[in-house]
Amino acid sequence: MSRWALACIVALAFTGAANAQTPVARGDYLVNSIMTCGNCHTPKGPPAATAGKDFSGGLTWDEPAFKVTAPNITQDKDTGIGKWTTPQTRKAIVEGIRPDGVPLAGIMPSAFYGILTNSDAGAIVAYVETLAPVKNKVADPIYKMAVDRKPFPGTEKPYLPADLRDPVKRGFYLVSIGHCMECHTPMTRGQLEFDKIGTGGREFPGPWGVSKSRNITSHKDKGIGGWTDDQIKAAITQGKSKDGSPLKGPMGYQYYAKMTDADISAVIAYLRTVPAKE
Repeated sequence: MSRWALACIVALAFTGAANAQTPVARGDYLVNSIMTCGNCHTPKGPPAATAGKDFSGGLTWDEPAFKVTAPNITQDKDTGIGKWTTPQTRKAIVEGIRPDGVPLAGIMPSAFYGILTNSDAGAIVAYVETLAPVKNKVADPIYKMAVDRKPFPGTEKPYLPADLRDPVKRGFYLVSIGHCMECHTPMTRGQLEFDKIGTGGREFPGPWGVSKSRNITSHKDKGIGGWTDDQIKAAITQGKSKDGSPLKGPMGYQYYAKMTDADISAVIAYLRTVPAKE
């Protein structure tokens, strides 16, 4: 059996499994694996998340365009989103607009979420609405300049369930809702450079020191074109480089480790198609 045929069978199996899940279970899987929502929205110790405060507000970014702290997205009515309606929560996630009409800071990757299937968008909201309320007030956002939110190319409209049967399309879908290219693409004045998708180079300071996102295009030398599937999988799920040395944060390896093998395989299938660039 060819590798492509096997991938197609796996994709069909994935579609059936996804359809068999309840909305809350599907939302749980997405939020706590590929989407890594807790990586930003949960307070850190460091190095691990603060026990009992999941999703109650987390990392702070001080950028040229804004200074914001990832908000409390638990169901606490005073400091979280417990008073938001289901449509308001969905609009905030998919469109990046708060109930009061104020756009969320660009660090919220809503520019990637337009691709979400209608069922997955609903599942994510259903799961978020089950989060136990945790009282934790974070600092109000400060917006320093207006930034036009541009959808990431290819994510402008929702995918259909049939799209997920194609291994490469499914991989692009997962990489998009995982907003992988948000970190692995250069940014200028709050805008991703769409002509340099996947070429890396952005710096991320943190308790790990300063890490620089790597080139994940299919370039044989500068990117991951010379890596095996197993090496790419180990990098994503275990934080291991090609030579086995540990990779730095903030990439959410512990979240990606929860992904199914079928989903990881689809991600790798898509990454193989990213045009090689230095």
